[in-house]
Amino acid sequence: MNANIDIRLYFNVILRMRMNKILITDLVHPILLDKLSALSLDVHYLPTITYNEFLAVVNNYYGVVINSKIKMNRQAIDRADRLSFIARLGSGLDIIDLVYCKEKNIEVISSPGGNKNAVAEHAMGMLLCLSNNLLSADAEVRRLEWNREKNRGFELIDKTIGIIGFGNNGGAFARKLQGWDVNVLAYDKYKKDYATDLPWVEETTLDKLLRESDIISLHIPLTEETNSIVDKSFLARCKKNIVIINTSRGKIVNTQDLIDALYSKHLKGACLDVFENEKPLQYSDSEKDMYNTLFSMENVVVSPHVAGWTKESLFNIASIIADKIRSYQV
Repeated sequence: MNANIDIRLYFNVILRMRMNKILITDLVHPILLDKLSALSLDVHYLPTITYNEFLAVVNNYYGVVINSKIKMNRQAIDRADRLSFIARLGSGLDIIDLVYCKEKNIEVISSPGGNKNAVAEHAMGMLLCLSNNLLSADAEVRRLEWNREKNRGFELIDKTIGIIGFGNNGGAFARKLQGWDVNVLAYDKYKKDYATDLPWVEETTLDKLLRESDIISLHIPLTEETNSIVDKSFLARCKKNIVIINTSRGKIVNTQDLIDALYSKHLKGACLDVFENEKPLQYSDSEKDMYNTLFSMENVVVSPHVAGWTKESLFNIASIIADKIRSYQV
């Protein structure tokens, strides 16, 4: 009898240990480590782990916390027999096979609101940088060149700004536009009555938004439906001389079609924080030519996928993920 009790206790301890191990694969704010440790979880913090190293050890973990470098595709999920949940630092779930996770009964946790203010501020900053020619003006003044007329900008007042996608980031960007004396149009295919608390925002159709907007800001996830949605056909439906802002996912925009529209002056400019290929060292020869062309344009403002990358968002995302894991544990 005692032997049977000891065996049961042994297996219960082993089970608890297996359901206790959490792997964090990327840089996080220390508050996440503190909160998870306070839940008596065995936290393994390996922010420099490679994808191949991850595949070799993921079977040991009950939960994983990932960012963009770890792709939870079928290959990774099949290696993770003990996995109960995947926590995504941020909002983009295109790096996770959601359908396969559902088949495997793996919970997916994310923090879509953690960096919404950062993204909204970054989009606004890029737009102001473009409209005031700040990149070229800054570079020229540092070279002791004084080209005032060349750097004459344009004002946002009375412009119509269209927001495509009205989730956390799109809504936060709309809030930033209050008081700027601009007209704000919003389109979200899967929502209605989403801007009732924002009287300066008009919910409208995609056709009207493209037809009337001077500036279009993209805030939609990457899915099969949205992949390359901003292409030659999309841009042809827009009014001439517009600005495109993309802080969502690079593959939403067909880069070559965007370049062609900039060359033809159908577009006034572009603000791009995200790109179809975000690994410059892996560019093909054709991609090198394409991106060299894009990056040489003075009416294009670019940044390396950092719109949601602030000290505050690092804290916010970690806090949200910790609270959601605690709720999941309960």
